Amino acid sequence: MKKVLSLVLALVLCFSLVACNGTNTDDEKFLVGAIYINGQNDTAGYTYAHHSGITKAMEQLGMDKSQLKIVDNVAEDDAAVTQAIDTLASQGCKLIIGISFGYLNAMQDAAEKEQYKDIIFSHATGYLSNETNFNNYFGRIYQARYLAGIAAGMKSLELNNNNIGYVAAYGTEYAETCSGINGFALGVQSVNPNAKVYVSKINNWADEAKERQIAENLIDNYNCGVIAQHCDSAQPQIAAQEKNAFGCGYNSDMTAQAPKAHLTAPVWNWDVYYKLAIETAMNTPSEFMSKVGIYYGGLKEGFVDIAPLTDNCAEGTKTVVDAVKAMMINGEWDVFTNVKLSIDKDGNITKTEGALLDNEGHEVISADGNTYYVHNDAGALEAVEGGKSAQDGVIKGSMDYYVAGVEEING
Repeated sequence: MKKVLSLVLALVLCFSLVACNGTNTDDEKFLVGAIYINGQNDTAGYTYAHHSGITKAMEQLGMDKSQLKIVDNVAEDDAAVTQAIDTLASQGCKLIIGISFGYLNAMQDAAEKEQYKDIIFSHATGYLSNETNFNNYFGRIYQARYLAGIAAGMKSLELNNNNIGYVAAYGTEYAETCSGINGFALGVQSVNPNAKVYVSKINNWADEAKERQIAENLIDNYNCGVIAQHCDSAQPQIAAQEKNAFGCGYNSDMTAQAPKAHLTAPVWNWDVYYKLAIETAMNTPSEFMSKVGIYYGGLKEGFVDIAPLTDNCAEGTKTVVDAVKAMMINGEWDVFTNVKLSIDKDGNITKTEGALLDNEGHEVISADGNTYYVHNDAGALEAVEGGKSAQDGVIKGSMDYYVAGVEEING
C-alpha cells in the first residue's frame, strides 16, 4: 500500500511540474531565435514592428518570454550574422528569424550546414530559400502604400501643394523600396494627378540623423507639404511636425511621435506570419516548407494594413480609403495593373484602362495588361509575357523603375 501511495504521489508531482511549465519541461521548451537590425527596445519602426509581432504571436500560442532569444543591433555583415546564428543555435533555438535583407546570404549558408539541419531559418524579404529548412517571407505592402498615398494626395489637395516628399532607404536598387514608392505615388495620383513625389535616399535601412536631415531638405528646399518614408525611425514625421508639414510613417503607427502631423502609416501585422511560422516549426517542422513556404500575404490576409487615419487627414479620406481597400481585399482590383483608378473630390471612383508608364515615358505595363516590362542586363526594358498585372516576382524582385510623377533627388 505504501508503494502504491508513493507511486501516486510521484505521478502527482510529475504532472504538477508539467502543468507549471506548460506542455513541456524547461529543457524541452521550443525556443525561437531572432536577429534584429536595431534594438529590441525600440519604440517605433521596423525592428519594433517585428519584435511586437513575434511576441504577440508567442502570446497567442501560449508561450512565455523565456522562449525567445534575441541578438539585436546586428549589422548587415555576413560575419556578424553568422556569429548571431551560432549564438542562437548554441542556446537551443529551433527556429531562427532574420529580419533584414542583408542577412540573406549568411542565413542560406547556415541552413546548408549539417549541424544546423534540424533548425528552420526564416528570412524577412529577399528571394533565397531551399526545400527543407530555409524560407523567405514578405507581404504586399505596396497595397498599404497605395492607401497611404490616397491619404497623402487628399491632404496635398487640401494644402493646395502638389509637392510630396519621400524619405527612402534605397530607391530602384531594391524592388522592395521601388515597388513601395511606386505604389504610394499611384495612390497619390489617384486623387491628385498633378502631384509630384520627390524621392531622396539615405542609402541605408536606418540612419536617424540622415532621415531627419533629408525630411527637412524636402520640406525646406522642395516645398513638400507631406512627407512619406521607407526608413526605420519616426524622425521624418517628427521633422514634418516641427516644420508644420504632414506625413505618412512606416512599419508602425507613428501618431504618438508626431500627433500634429501624422496622417497614417503602412503597417505590418507581423504576428499573422509569425504565429503560422512558429506554430508550424514547433509542431510539424518537417512540413514547414510545404505549409509555410515562400509567404506573401497582403490586405486580404490581414498581414499588411494602414494605421488608423488621424484627424489630420483631409475630410472624406476614410470613405475613399475604405472603398479602395475593399476592392483590393475582394480581388476586384490591384495596384500594378493596366487599370488606373481616378477618384474625384466627391469620392467617386472611375476605372480607366491604359498603359502604365515609367518616369521616362516608357511603357512598363501594356495597355491591354498582358505584357509587362523589366530591365535586362543591358539596361533596356524588355517585354515579358504576363497576366493582367505585374507578376509577384517583379514586384518583389526585379522592379527597378519609377512610375511617371516620381523624381529622385540628391539628399
